[in-house]
Amino acid sequence: MYLIQILLPLYDNGGNPFPHNEYVRVRDELTECFGGITTYVRSPAEGVWKGTPSQTVHDDIVIYEVMTENLDNAWWRLYREELSVRFRQDMLIVRVSEVQLL
Repeated sequence: MYLIQILLPLYDNGGNPFPHNEYVRVRDELTECFGGITTYVRSPAEGVWKGTPSQTVHDDIVIYEVMTENLDNAWWRLYREELSVRFRQDMLIVRVSEVQLL
């Protein structure tokens, strides 16, 4: 079983919020494809990283998760690229972990 997490930014690089319907669209797409989704949207997570040695970058994100029996790397790569365009990101994080249900 695989757990796929998508980290979506709340704001573009200019500080402008993305429209709510973009998040609904992602939720609906993933629900249609995988039969369900978990979203962490109430209290945004905070990402901080070093853009350069002298610059710290801050980002508020929401996290969408799906679980699937099979991992289609090609599909996920294309979907990540599509989301990167839609959310105007140089690199949008989509990560996967293999999990065991107890």
